[in-house]
Amino acid sequence: MRRLVFLSALVAIFAQVNAQQNNNVPEATVTFKSEANLVVIDVGVKDKSGKVIPGLKKEDFTLMEDGKAQQISVFEFQQLDSDEPPPAVPAVKPVPGAKPEDKPVEKTTLPSGKPKPLIRFQDRRLVAMLFDFSTMGIPEQTRAQQSALQFIKEQLKPADIVEILTAGTGPLKVEQDFTDDRDRLVEVIKAFPIGNASELAAAGGSGDDTAGDDTGAAFVADETEFNIFNNDRKLATLESAAKLLAAFPEKKALIYFSAGIEQSGHDNQAQLESAVNAAKRANVAFYPIDARGLVASAPAGDASSAGGRGSSAFQGGNVTSRGNSRNNSQETLSTLAYDTGGKLFVDDNDLAVGMQKARDDISSYYILGYYSTNGKMDGKYRRVTVKMNNNLQAKLDYKSGYFGDKVFKKFSSDDKENQLEQALMLGDPLTDLSLSGEVGFFRLARDRYYVPFSVKVPGAEIALAKSKGNSQTELEFIGQLRDSHSKLVGVVRDGIKIKLAEQTAAQLASRPIAYDTGFTVPPGTYVLKFLARENETGKMGTYEHKFVIPDLAPDKPAELKISSVIWSNQRQPIAQAIASVEKKKVLEADPLVQDGQRLIPSITHVFRKDQNLYVYLEVYDPGLGTDQKPSVAATLTFYRGKTRSFESQPVRLDTFLAKRGQTLPVQFQAPLAQLASGRYTCQINLIDEAGRKFAFERTDIIVLPTPKPVAPVVAKPAGSGQ
Repeated sequence: MRRLVFLSALVAIFAQVNAQQNNNVPEATVTFKSEANLVVIDVGVKDKSGKVIPGLKKEDFTLMEDGKAQQISVFEFQQLDSDEPPPAVPAVKPVPGAKPEDKPVEKTTLPSGKPKPLIRFQDRRLVAMLFDFSTMGIPEQTRAQQSALQFIKEQLKPADIVEILTAGTGPLKVEQDFTDDRDRLVEVIKAFPIGNASELAAAGGSGDDTAGDDTGAAFVADETEFNIFNNDRKLATLESAAKLLAAFPEKKALIYFSAGIEQSGHDNQAQLESAVNAAKRANVAFYPIDARGLVASAPAGDASSAGGRGSSAFQGGNVTSRGNSRNNSQETLSTLAYDTGGKLFVDDNDLAVGMQKARDDISSYYILGYYSTNGKMDGKYRRVTVKMNNNLQAKLDYKSGYFGDKVFKKFSSDDKENQLEQALMLGDPLTDLSLSGEVGFFRLARDRYYVPFSVKVPGAEIALAKSKGNSQTELEFIGQLRDSHSKLVGVVRDGIKIKLAEQTAAQLASRPIAYDTGFTVPPGTYVLKFLARENETGKMGTYEHKFVIPDLAPDKPAELKISSVIWSNQRQPIAQAIASVEKKKVLEADPLVQDGQRLIPSITHVFRKDQNLYVYLEVYDPGLGTDQKPSVAATLTFYRGKTRSFESQPVRLDTFLAKRGQTLPVQFQAPLAQLASGRYTCQINLIDEAGRKFAFERTDIIVLPTPKPVAPVVAKPAGSGQ
């Protein structure tokens, strides 16, 4: 079963046609390539005592790629601990309003006509500082600013040059290019707008836990949905920073200031892999610094959170819960550091210490460059080996390989299918198209579970073609579900063509679209990899997620058994599902389809005041009373910070679903108009009165103000493809 759903009050919404399309520009090619096939390897060479070995020549090295010897074309030694200070690197102020990608391409030759040296900063240590304000509350932003100022004023070494980057409510910004001008660096850091994007830190689970009534006011709706509760955007920021630094072949340390990246449970593993691979290609090592510093919690909790009840404060439950939350927010940072050769710095109030250690990790090293003899643009991993000649004994430190470039030719009817399959199998995921996904599970029988999968694509990233006064596009999807033994247990392959009226298309920039499908599998551990392609420009996006379906069989001991929870703001009639191929059997298996309508998962958990919140989950095998009937009470509660803002009337459940065994459906509908805009924690409380068990599930949501009214328009799809 598959559907394409446009998430709004309208059936389908698409964006205005851009200038390129209006000018009838020919169909774009899809390319992923570098300007030259030059591979740069930074190699640290140290003796047994850990001292750098200087004075080596390129004849002292053997460099191989996939077992084949490569000719070393570039050879340089970066001496970073010289007694003589290197020439100054003056500060060049960036052009106001300029974006990193707008930076002009530098000439490859000098005024004399000679080739420009590959190494731009000879004998310099490159340190980039990225301040991600979207992950930090005001206290963390202030602490990061003060520590950076201390480092710049007191701890820079003669070889150090620093670049300052920031990220907040907009794209990545270069506040200052590499320079050793301390006065300029101090000026830039002092000018930080403390408080910028701190509302996103609150929404993401770090920093302050309350949000003002204007949460999300800095964004249009579509941007807000894909920034809040979405780690992919934070990882994409790191990937963008790595790609910017790729222009410099030298080693780079990227110090990333944040307050942790809270895991949502639906994070895209593909975006994490893409960020790591970009850093490896660019010779960048990530050094995340947790700006929260050292946090000590009292056993019974502090004033920032509610204390435990009864004896729980003395049994470690509160401490464990708070510790797990903190560890989870640091896990992604730890992965980024480890996989790129950097380090994670946490639990230290002196953040400058972490900055010093990150800087000192880069000691003198050799730069080896070669033009790979493997000219294939297949995107496959190439293993690099560096060895010392003449029996030289040394410890070498270098990246052990890289993913080759991938070039997709112009689409044709013959190779479209192959291109999708190849892109899905790439070890370096394609992430040009943003995807946000959600996977759930519902028990159908003892060893059979339905796994609904929904994915969102930002409408602003969809390109449209102009034809006979209408805008049209085509989306294609391919996905694979594999079990813990990498066995293929489920596939999806779909193609959707949509044609829209011009006035409808003009609203795409502020509306996401969603696609959903489902699988039926037994309990176990699975990996879902899904790829979407927008065929007008050929942009592709990858979603990869590992998840576990618990065994909730009737004879399995457990607490109160429940399914995953679906949070939604829309029900859609099955008859309106765009390009759906529905089968009665499949519909009967989907718990989200009831009375001819399907519940559409929100995924991003961003809602508006003019919408209803729909909640659905299932309870399995509750206890039975003396009348052989179940009795489960359920309530839905909204918390604003530490204040209970709303609680529903208790719902009593005593009737099992037909043909579904001992399954109780739990449904809530809550109008959001009565709530103030801001961040809430929603909690479902379940009490099995006969079985004497209880459970609760919670999630964070954002409620945005009601948008200005627009005239409703409806467009019909032109058709569908298989």
